[in-house]
Amino acid sequence: MRISGGQAKGIPISTGKARQVRPATDRTREAVFSSLGGRVPGSRFLDLFAGCGSYGLEALSRGATGGLFVEKDPRALEALKANLRSVMKSLGATGPEPPGVMRRDVFRLRPGASFTLVFMDPPYDLARQQGPALLDLARGFLDRENGALLLCELPGDLAPPTAGWLCRRRIGKSGRNEPALLILEPVD
Repeated sequence: MRISGGQAKGIPISTGKARQVRPATDRTREAVFSSLGGRVPGSRFLDLFAGCGSYGLEALSRGATGGLFVEKDPRALEALKANLRSVMKSLGATGPEPPGVMRRDVFRLRPGASFTLVFMDPPYDLARQQGPALLDLARGFLDRENGALLLCELPGDLAPPTAGWLCRRRIGKSGRNEPALLILEPVD
């Protein structure tokens, strides 16, 4: 797996010793970031359930000015930090400030800052059990005055939310454990 575009294109992304990490594939990230187009440069991101950091790292490579990674698994955090060092080195001295990395359960995170891009890639069992609560949590971090989007990877068999969200695009498959990424915009 590698960064698929931008200044750090080609930099490897490793999952290290993390066993439960399900990183977004190069192909999925390429499709997502092609869909986002000009929204990425200058954006600030929040990467919830960051794992090895593939979505946030891709955003940095493509011009995001900073953000925050949130992950609770210590092994995934080790891999994320190593990946972040590689990407930041590739971006060089003129690149963005290094984003924050926080070890925390996403449900214990409290809104404070707002972000223009929020990536959320929860474990599929958690998405099935607590999908509406996860969407409500993510909504609290969106910079709605600046057209923020939630990019949420879910199992393909889950229906997109309808109450309070506009699904701008769906990328991926529709099978039970096949990844599907929804690009959601809050509408209320």
